[in-house]
Amino acid sequence: MPAHRLPSLPRPLDAFNSASAEEAHDLLLRCLRSPRWSRRIADHRPYPDLDALLAAADEAAYDLSARDLSAALAAESLPAVPADTYAVAHTALAAAHAAYEARFGHTFVIYLGASHPDEALDHVLEGIRSRLANDPEEERVISAEQLRYLAKERLAHLLRGTRPYPPAPAPRGAAGRVAPAHGR
Repeated sequence: MPAHRLPSLPRPLDAFNSASAEEAHDLLLRCLRSPRWSRRIADHRPYPDLDALLAAADEAAYDLSARDLSAALAAESLPAVPADTYAVAHTALAAAHAAYEARFGHTFVIYLGASHPDEALDHVLEGIRSRLANDPEEERVISAEQLRYLAKERLAHLLRGTRPYPPAPAPRGAAGRVAPAHGR
């Protein structure tokens, strides 16, 4: 059949816009584990395009209360370390995470963006070490910013049908302490 006669297939954004509130809420929780954030975005559907949805996601993340942010941070898991990484790197990362959690009371989150997978471990360790010097309020602001980046990228990839990395991991009590690398 010629391309101009092919039936129009639903786009992922169309499916999101027409999904039940519960389905949209569940999908959004895969991006950022904040019920308030998820409900706010789901309740403002339909979105005309992905950019509008991502802008709404960003705005909703800026409006998270300290309690909402704490809950979302508590639901994040540690980034994964590639299986072929030396044992010494696993030890260094575990020690850095422990120091970070002891200082700030939540899991370290970092958006790795376009980092090459071979450089992810270095970026995570460098990020933890540099951010350990922050005061708690400054680190909360940085962590919130990193969560916003992660949530937007997770949402964009879910709705584009591509998945360069899995969505937000299950809370640490529900899954192991090692989860897929954030931002990849």
